[in-house]
Amino acid sequence: MPEWESIFIPALPMLEGVVRGTVTFFALLILMRIVGQRESGGLGVTDVLIIVLVAESAAPALYTQDSTLVDSLVVIVTILFWSVVVDAVSYRFPYFSHFVKARPKPLIRYGKLNRHTMRREFMSREEVESQLRLHGIEDITRVRQAYLEPNGMISVLTHDGEQNGPVERPEAM
Repeated sequence: MPEWESIFIPALPMLEGVVRGTVTFFALLILMRIVGQRESGGLGVTDVLIIVLVAESAAPALYTQDSTLVDSLVVIVTILFWSVVVDAVSYRFPYFSHFVKARPKPLIRYGKLNRHTMRREFMSREEVESQLRLHGIEDITRVRQAYLEPNGMISVLTHDGEQNGPVERPEAM
């Protein structure tokens, strides 16, 4: 017979769960923005953050590790709440989005590599050229602009007006 109290009655004060979820969400959001655009595939940094935090918050309740179901749900709801609030505020106040949302970074301008972006993202010339080949471009001078998108993909605009869609950036070696 399950002990219903250990499942549904919070072991921690609800406010503590809200504070823990809030601090964790914003601390990780700031850290992920500092680190930059990494290998997140088709997901944005915030999406990855939410998945990891929700999974980590749900785990104790699933395995009965000193946490009740309600404790975990309070933290999960808090994390999801802040995710929606950050997205809503970013939409309403574009200035705020500069702090919490990644922007495309220029990788190539008029056939010249942006070494600053490449250093920041640990990308070699060979890796960039490999991505251009995936776009069907063999000569870098054909590229008017290329951007490293927030989701880790690379988008390319050529001089002839041809627009090549994003290609997923492979993991750095």
